[in-house]
Amino acid sequence: MYVRHERPGDETAIGQVTAAAFEGHPHSDQSEPLIIERLRAAGALSVSLVAEKDEAIVGHIAFSPVTLVPAETGWFGLGPVSVLPDLQSQGIGRLLIREGLEWLRAEGASGCVVVGDPALYQKFGFRNESALEFPGCAPQYFMALALSGAMATGTVAYHPAFGGA
Repeated sequence: MYVRHERPGDETAIGQVTAAAFEGHPHSDQSEPLIIERLRAAGALSVSLVAEKDEAIVGHIAFSPVTLVPAETGWFGLGPVSVLPDLQSQGIGRLLIREGLEWLRAEGASGCVVVGDPALYQKFGFRNESALEFPGCAPQYFMALALSGAMATGTVAYHPAFGGA
């Protein structure tokens, strides 16, 4: 297994992996491949890592900037993260998350937020933080991880690409 940054020409494979990973998922509206495309088109795909196995892309993770009110800089949103269905539960997603968070730390990011399964993301240090809110999301599924400095406070908004813009 090899993790690397997205390169030109990876777009189709990333879209296919993402579509396959979320197909039939009960908490998905199947927009995840479009979110990645819109982030890329907007120049907001800050970190885009792929997992390769036998020279094929089998997983992908995206990180994009989020905004906070009151203003805090250097915060990112994790997601979507995708692994081909027949390779899920083999540690590929965890590897992508770990590598992505390490890259953000190395670049001096302030922190990262995620909407997802607490049982998974708490393993990486994400916690429910009462000082941060993401309107419209059940608080137990919205978590944050300070990467440098103190935990942020305020209201978080993901990039407009997540809403179809």
